[in-house]
Amino acid sequence: LPSHPLFAKNPPVISSFPSLLSSKMLTFGQWINNKETPSLDAATIDVENPTDNSVVGKVPAGCAADVEAALTSAKKAQVAWAKVPVGTRAKVLKGFAAVIRECREDLIETLIAEQSKVAGLATVEIDAVAGYYEYYAGLAYSWEGEIIQSDNVGENIYLHYAPVGVSVGICPWNFPFFVMARKIAPALLAGCSVVVKTSELTPLTCFKFMSHISAAIEAGKLDLPPGVVSVVTGYGHTIGEALTTSPIPGIISMTGSVATGQKIMTNAAVNMCKVSLELGGKAPCIVMADADLDKAVEAIVSSRVIFSGQVCNCAERVYVQSSVYDAFMEKFVAKMKSVKFGGPKEDGVEYGALMSKDQLDKVQGMVDRAVEAGATVLCGGKAVDGPGYFFPPTVLVGAAQDSEIMQKEIFGPAIPVAKFETFDEALELANDCEYGLTSSLFTNDYRFIERARTELLFGETYINRFHFETIQGFHAGWRKSGIGGADGKHGLMEYFNTKVIYVQQ
Repeated sequence: LPSHPLFAKNPPVISSFPSLLSSKMLTFGQWINNKETPSLDAATIDVENPTDNSVVGKVPAGCAADVEAALTSAKKAQVAWAKVPVGTRAKVLKGFAAVIRECREDLIETLIAEQSKVAGLATVEIDAVAGYYEYYAGLAYSWEGEIIQSDNVGENIYLHYAPVGVSVGICPWNFPFFVMARKIAPALLAGCSVVVKTSELTPLTCFKFMSHISAAIEAGKLDLPPGVVSVVTGYGHTIGEALTTSPIPGIISMTGSVATGQKIMTNAAVNMCKVSLELGGKAPCIVMADADLDKAVEAIVSSRVIFSGQVCNCAERVYVQSSVYDAFMEKFVAKMKSVKFGGPKEDGVEYGALMSKDQLDKVQGMVDRAVEAGATVLCGGKAVDGPGYFFPPTVLVGAAQDSEIMQKEIFGPAIPVAKFETFDEALELANDCEYGLTSSLFTNDYRFIERARTELLFGETYINRFHFETIQGFHAGWRKSGIGGADGKHGLMEYFNTKVIYVQQ
């Protein structure tokens, strides 16, 4: 998305060499004990390019025995890893960043192919991950214990932070490389070992990176003990089930759907395992009469169509004050109509295909049911005939507040718009949702901003800007959008247990 603010510091990279995936299909095994390891099950999964439906890779379908091997190795490695000085652990994170920068174009090319992610956004994701590892390396000496006052003479009470042990990280398909770093960086710094499950839809960039990690280890450029990091892939009902029912993990961190999060909580409860879940969102955008309408339109469109709308904190519904509704809609619909979509390397393209046929059918179904229930489509509304899973920028009006399209996550480039009269009404409409991840407000009135700070019931609220979090913040949802969170110093603390020591003289 060339106009998106994220790209200001990260100009798109489009490789000068032919696609690495056009001449050779990428094939990987599981990555355990610092090397590619054949799955103990021969079944495989084809990885599809959503742009043209071609098969660009093949990975294991996996089995419970793969998971057991990875978790057992992680459990053994974690004891020694926790004793490694934190500064040394931070050097490993810096080493990961160095590997990313050395193989940057290789990773960008792979990400574009397996995701139909436009070159600019693929570049942002790869570069951001290098910065993410370096950011967490910089937090190496940031946490401290406490001395607690005692009631007893001659007694000292100390509170320590200890790593939770083995961490399981389950990643989604929309930002596979970035979310993998979210699962690895804070956990390793805290002294945990990590087993990551990639999505079976987008495993190639993650495994490509791990192959470069193997090379760096063999070349003596990176000192990563075997078992500290493992990466596996496969279906949720096999690999995911085995990871979340095992007694080995001390924490399960997952980014994905509400239904998957609920299933993980059920599984984790058997072993009383800690969970950190970042789930769906239905972000409301409130546009007040005093807002800069051009700025609001630019931010909301950017926040809706980035990666074809397949982002959990994307703008999902818009509420506009009635006195500026017509003026806003004229600008908003024109802007949505002007958005170019297509192949991710085409000039001027702002988003590519949706991730899969299932995803395309979901978006089309939600739009069709909204129309059947009385909504009107002002632009877009119909999927483009294949190849590829393309859906045009779509704006709907007239949907009831309690309708599916106003209440459920679309995860595509379609957005409903409604009007309101007062700020109180806008707050009520925005909060009327089972999700609580992100929200936004466009206004220049500090009174509305201060009220939004406390009265918008979401983990993040953006004021007069596009929807995207920063790595030093804390990305955490309320209600059905999750438990716990990621990023920043608070994300690091997810990977610790507290331990209180009573010392009587």
